[in-house]
Amino acid sequence: MNLDAAKALLEKYGQTQLLDYYGELDEEKKAELLSAISQIDFTAISGVDFHAERQVGEISPADALSLAEVEAGREEFEKIGLQAIRSGKVAAVLLAGGQGTRLGLDAPKGTFNIGVNRELSIFGCQMNNLLQVVEKAGVYPHLFVMTSTVNHEQTTEFFERNAYFGYDASKIHFYVQKTAPAFSFDGKILLEQKHKPVLTPNGNGGWYSSLKEAECGRIIEEAGIEWLNVYGVDNVLQKICDPVFIGATLKSGLACSGKVVRKVSAEEKVGVLCKEDGLPSVVEYFEMPTVKKTLKDADGKLIYCFGVTLNYLFSVKKLDEVSANKLPYHLATKKISCISGGEVFVPEEPNGYKLECLAVDLVKLMGSCLGVEVEREKEFAPVKNMTGADSVDTARALLIKNGVEI
Repeated sequence: MNLDAAKALLEKYGQTQLLDYYGELDEEKKAELLSAISQIDFTAISGVDFHAERQVGEISPADALSLAEVEAGREEFEKIGLQAIRSGKVAAVLLAGGQGTRLGLDAPKGTFNIGVNRELSIFGCQMNNLLQVVEKAGVYPHLFVMTSTVNHEQTTEFFERNAYFGYDASKIHFYVQKTAPAFSFDGKILLEQKHKPVLTPNGNGGWYSSLKEAECGRIIEEAGIEWLNVYGVDNVLQKICDPVFIGATLKSGLACSGKVVRKVSAEEKVGVLCKEDGLPSVVEYFEMPTVKKTLKDADGKLIYCFGVTLNYLFSVKKLDEVSANKLPYHLATKKISCISGGEVFVPEEPNGYKLECLAVDLVKLMGSCLGVEVEREKEFAPVKNMTGADSVDTARALLIKNGVEI
């Protein structure tokens, strides 16, 4: 892209401020800036309304297989699931693009040491859980690890340094999620440096489009993978490629499924599996209307009770059918270091938006979803904070309770 083309493009989308310092740059940095501008997907971000909140549709309760129903069908579900794993139809996708900032860690979140008397990273916990399935199934499912431009090198080096946690290294594939520009509150793309726009990971919802554009897309096709078990890096008790979960989904004939736990209170900060305008949907806790959030049945139990654990199973065929649909961007208010008045400005308060598309939005596009209830204390130990709820402390206590040496 040359300067004239960049000017025309930026004028079209009202982002000419990206060239404010062009005349001060040397030839190399001019080329870098023009290249960065050419790679921004302006058509995808042009529809973002920086003044509108997400409008939640008509919400109604969703059904899910209860713990009792899962237990009653366990033998059959596990048989179906193990057969799918052994035939290579199931792979896992780890969403690991985030940093451990809230844990005081300037490194990938998965590298955080949750151990007390020994080194035990979050990555290590989850890989140990996956190896339990390997032992039962007798095969290594493919594992795709989504990193970000911020942590890709550190993540791959960590896996290598830890000998891939005893997993078959040829079955682990790393790829980088795409980025989106960050904006000021008035909708202008910010500059990180005079020759470089602020670009940040575009949220975990971009996992499939990023995967397909990487070499991993070819692997899925050649290996005949039909189902992708997507899970977040937060949860140290995450059961990955769980045969019972997989079998229940395949038996249902639905296009996707999600593991859920019963919320401990109406205010618990987890997304809720429900129906929105008649379609399966996950509504974030801060988007759920209060009157719905607190609604109880005749027995005093929450009606909107199924909190998601960021553990989903998606049909590859259905994902390909809906992949042309652009996921909506959510605005995340953040403190963003940027160029202001010609100097680098490090804000003490939020000064702009990062754009994030969310994995939960895929659920609605899939058209059908099976909720599968799991036991909180056996499968839900998110590590979001150092102390308090969903913290390092609570995760360690649950690991010990589940017989994990820390």
